[in-house]
Amino acid sequence: MAAVDLTTHPGHLARRLQQAHYLLWNTMVSEEITSPQFAVLNALVAEPGLDQRTVGERVGLDRSTIAELISRLGRRGLLDKVRDPQDGRRFLLRLTEEGERTHRKLTVRTARMNQVFLAPLSAEEQTRFLDLIRRVADAAEELRNPGERTAAPA
Repeated sequence: MAAVDLTTHPGHLARRLQQAHYLLWNTMVSEEITSPQFAVLNALVAEPGLDQRTVGERVGLDRSTIAELISRLGRRGLLDKVRDPQDGRRFLLRLTEEGERTHRKLTVRTARMNQVFLAPLSAEEQTRFLDLIRRVADAAEELRNPGERTAAPA
């Protein structure tokens, strides 16, 4: 049997893309705050006071992953849990002042990193590329959670 051409396998290319992103993130953005952690901080800047489940849905993380991530951010003093006054069983999440400072700092760094990451593409190609990977990611999310739309509409 002949070897397959892995350059035609989306999973292989996605893994290589993720490796490149990870390297750039650690080099240009942060060695302490991960990209998924930044996504949580960003979600809470956009919508302060979300509960843990909703934050997970906004950033596309499963329940166990988001729970651990929220715990880590809380231990670092970047977010606080506040009991929901309308539902005492639920906690709402808010960034601390340090969390807001961290988000602002990382936002600038992520913008620079994204420029480097997408530099091989023209502006038009970048727009098209992001549209295509968003569509594939949304479809993959639908396969994982049939009937649930977890990603925000484009």
